Amino acid sequence: MTDMKTGTLYGVGLGPGDPDLMTLRAHRLITSARVIAYPALAGGESFARAIAADAIAPGTREIVMDIPMTTAREPAQTAYDKGARDIADVLATGQDVVCLCEGDPFFYGSFMYLFARLADHYSVKVVPGVTSITACAAAAGMPLAARNERVTVLPGPLPEGELRTRIEGAESVAIMKVGRHLGKIRTVIEGLGLLGHATYIERASLPQQVVCPLADAPENAPYFSMILLTKGADPWL
Repeated sequence: MTDMKTGTLYGVGLGPGDPDLMTLRAHRLITSARVIAYPALAGGESFARAIAADAIAPGTREIVMDIPMTTAREPAQTAYDKGARDIADVLATGQDVVCLCEGDPFFYGSFMYLFARLADHYSVKVVPGVTSITACAAAAGMPLAARNERVTVLPGPLPEGELRTRIEGAESVAIMKVGRHLGKIRTVIEGLGLLGHATYIERASLPQQVVCPLADAPENAPYFSMILLTKGADPWL
């Protein structure tokens, strides 16, 4: 049961990277926040904070959650445990906390791990944000679905066989978390005869944005990259 005397945790979606794509509500909450929290790669900078930097008032307290760069689950879960404790300590004093979230908090967002730890004990409100999928579709000029068409969202780390099966049964596909899995994904799509229907996008909405046919994509892709595939027509005609 929520104690109404405690503060509220806001999970605020920041969009895909361009600060102009933050919602008005997100901007308002950040500018008025006395305490913010955000994830950062351990030993590195926070992309979430970089998006919101101009909206953060001087003197705002910042809770940094250092997330280890590893595929193992336990170190990251330990980091979220600590982050949840630090946030709870603030909420218990009656202060609100605004947690900065890349994209949308509940769409592959790390905020869901904090939500799972804190929502049963504190008031938690989620502010949706522009997703990377819609940003990539806009950057590529590719409508993803119309009428009764289906959109399938797949994570790049899936095994090659599963990727092939799921793409075969799909109409439009968005493959996220491409990164080091680009070669595998490209091989699967080429093997299905769909290479000409696939578009590669990296760092959508940022000055470094790249949009090109998947066949022309670089050998190495950053984490913030995506492949969009539509079977209805060649997106480059």
